[in-house]
Amino acid sequence: MRIVIAGGHGQIALRLERLLSARGDEVAGIIRRAEQGDALREAGAEPVLLDLESASVEEVAAHLQGADAAVFAAGAGPGSGTERKETVDKGAAMLFADAAVRARVRRFVVVSSMGANPAHQGDEVFDVYLRAKGEADAYVRRQEGLDWTILRPGALTNDAGTGLVRLEAHTGRGPVPRDDVAAVLAELVDTSATAGLTLELIGGSTPVSVAVKSVAGN
Repeated sequence: MRIVIAGGHGQIALRLERLLSARGDEVAGIIRRAEQGDALREAGAEPVLLDLESASVEEVAAHLQGADAAVFAAGAGPGSGTERKETVDKGAAMLFADAAVRARVRRFVVVSSMGANPAHQGDEVFDVYLRAKGEADAYVRRQEGLDWTILRPGALTNDAGTGLVRLEAHTGRGPVPRDDVAAVLAELVDTSATAGLTLELIGGSTPVSVAVKSVAGN
């Protein structure tokens, strides 16, 4: 498969790139800064220099041509203000979805956030973030040209992955290692029977491949 990842230098994206390239997939990661390219090459991914906050749909679609799947893993990051929650977490996600439709890339996986909700109330930065993610998710769900799956992990940690998770429509809150989020994403990219599902993810007791198979087709 050829898989294009938005936010290719993110912590989850780099882990995902390593997993996908190790199993033989062709992986490209979209990055904003050229100096991030070496990290992607080390992970086995081809760096694509493109700013999703300023690029056109046509420019993004050109990089998606011929891909089998697209993964949106970009984020403004914890140090950013409310404006970039709107331009990255919401705007870039919508742009990437539009570009995938234009490039006829049906398989589309989104890294969202537990608690994302377009109706979320509040004006603090995290409130704006959850609302922006919720609005982006709602937009993706409306795209008939996409076989989308939305993944909403719990509190992310840098603990070593266990390969054991809980993956359901509603899990309740809990932590999950970034390693395990990446492992679930790698399975989801391959499992089109999870299209149309919004899934929450936390640490658990079920092996990743079993957890993904158990929700597929539901």
